[in-house]
Amino acid sequence: MLKSFFYASQGFRYVVKHEQNMQIHLLVATVMIITAYFLNFPIYHWVLLLLVIAGMFALEIMNTAIERTVDLVTEEYHPLAKRAKDIAAAAVFVYCLFAVIIGCFLFIPAIMNWL
Repeated sequence: MLKSFFYASQGFRYVVKHEQNMQIHLLVATVMIITAYFLNFPIYHWVLLLLVIAGMFALEIMNTAIERTVDLVTEEYHPLAKRAKDIAAAAVFVYCLFAVIIGCFLFIPAIMNWL
């Protein structure tokens, strides 16, 4: 079981080190967590915020896994390989759009109250 945690942490480190989008997600998540702390979010806002962040991380990691698997299967350009990568990226994009909407629901009222 410890090996599985080790392998998972290797995968996480790989994605953080090699995927620019994951680095952006980490930066945005850090800013959101710090902002939520200073805005004194209630616990239910924290739960929702952390679920959205975790979902974004997990989806970006799965997107990377799909991209690497497609790259393993074919090194040549193939329209279906491109389609698989595009669809995986679309899943991240859709989740990101909804994460922004949820973020607006969480942060805008809190910022208005702070002002």
